[in-house]
Amino acid sequence: MKLTTEQLAKYIDHTNLKAEATKADIQKTCEEAAKYNTASVCVNSYWIPFVAEQLKGTTVNPIAVVGFPLGAMSTNAKVYEANDAIDAGAEEIDMVINIGELRGGNTEVVLADIKALSKAVHAKNKLLKVIIETALLNKDEIKLASKLTVEGEADFVKTSTGFSTSGAKLEDVKIMRETVGPDFGVKASGGVHSYEEAIEMIEAGATRLGVSATVAILTGSKDTSKGY
Repeated sequence: MKLTTEQLAKYIDHTNLKAEATKADIQKTCEEAAKYNTASVCVNSYWIPFVAEQLKGTTVNPIAVVGFPLGAMSTNAKVYEANDAIDAGAEEIDMVINIGELRGGNTEVVLADIKALSKAVHAKNKLLKVIIETALLNKDEIKLASKLTVEGEADFVKTSTGFSTSGAKLEDVKIMRETVGPDFGVKASGGVHSYEEAIEMIEAGATRLGVSATVAILTGSKDTSKGY
């Protein structure tokens, strides 16, 4: 598979989730996204009002992460954060599941968490992605989390926060795609730093990529970042 710069850009959620990111850093992220016409800019919810303002007049969507990066917040807290972010301008929400409850076999709790977010986000006609943090799961747990994401009526299942032990892996993306079927969204996030890696993820089944190395990927330059 070969994609033009313009085609590949529309797969990319240009991401800046660093705790130390300043307003100037976030503004630069928005400027880069607008220049290359990426699918979105993905930030912590605090920055959504600023990002929404920066992206006015573009086709780039503001995305907020919710329950990030651990997922071990109450469902009510996640719903509140999602609603607040949407009201501030977010067009998509990337939530983190309760990873510990998934690993503990409490699937009803995990499903209820996803369903509550799905209901809130879809009530406002926005998209929901579900981060399952594949680095902390075995293959069976990845399959289970992917199934629960579909059952919870989200729009995407997403590999990683980018803040755990590792990011997206090709094998995990393939498992997720096989589990959710051909039409459900799959987002590969974390560890994608080159054009070649981006194409591999897409060929494995990803329909969206969460990356901070967007400029390097799209221009073929060397990625010098240490993040997402």
